[in-house]
Amino acid sequence: MAVKTFTELATVSASRRFGEAPSFQRKFVVEVDSPTTTQTAIVNSCGVQFLQSHPEALYAKAMNVSVANYNGSRWHYEVTWDYELPKQANAQASPLVRPDIWRWSTGGIQVPALYYYDGTVVKALVNSAGDFFEGATTDISTLQASISSNRSTFDYALATLLTNTVNSDAFLGSPKHTWKCSGISGTPQVEVVNEIETRYWQIETTLEYRPDGWPLQLPDVGYNYLEDGTKKRAYVIDPDTSEKVPASNPQPLNTDGTLKTGAPDILTRRVHRQIGFSTYFGVPK
Repeated sequence: MAVKTFTELATVSASRRFGEAPSFQRKFVVEVDSPTTTQTAIVNSCGVQFLQSHPEALYAKAMNVSVANYNGSRWHYEVTWDYELPKQANAQASPLVRPDIWRWSTGGIQVPALYYYDGTVVKALVNSAGDFFEGATTDISTLQASISSNRSTFDYALATLLTNTVNSDAFLGSPKHTWKCSGISGTPQVEVVNEIETRYWQIETTLEYRPDGWPLQLPDVGYNYLEDGTKKRAYVIDPDTSEKVPASNPQPLNTDGTLKTGAPDILTRRVHRQIGFSTYFGVPK
């Protein structure tokens, strides 16, 4: 049960289409001494392995192989190798050493409307009395990075730790707190390449970039204020009686808690844990 000889057919097969990567095909006829010779032995006898370069087009790699009887003979088999340009740069036979794949998409989310553009100047979005418009929202653009990676195990604890964290320092050219890890998933996979079985986890990580940052932006307003360290009810002046009456809307506050005149300031409060994104997610290659 062994291979006696093999011959590469002179037939040349190639396909080219404008705007697409070309593909090539090589065919071999393998003669065996027994019809029970294994297909593995038949395929390996041709001296070609996955990801091996085409002899003429070095950029094309062996990506697919098939075996069939040759002209109906039980002692002759036709082995066909298909060569293509790998879609992934630096393609590797073992899935565990392949580089991560980054994919990009844009989207939008709805957030409270706190600012508006007066020409090129950004101003607080308030009415003529200096009150915010309650319930006003706007859309902002976001950028999503989806990272596909292969790992030998799925670290559930690490995935939980990283989910809903923001970047603690600059990441992909953006300032801290502008990227958030939205989720991590893992799916078991198996491949057999060059007779080597490899079981691994395909990890999908989603990162989301928000230009204005993920910390909450809150108007510094309240129904109460501080006066000499004592909390008091915010008030407005009744135009008819000139007396103080409880305010029906939250009133602007200074940083020390006293009442402020004019448009409210915006407080920034980070509610997500921060980590070094480059350490855990790397960068596109």
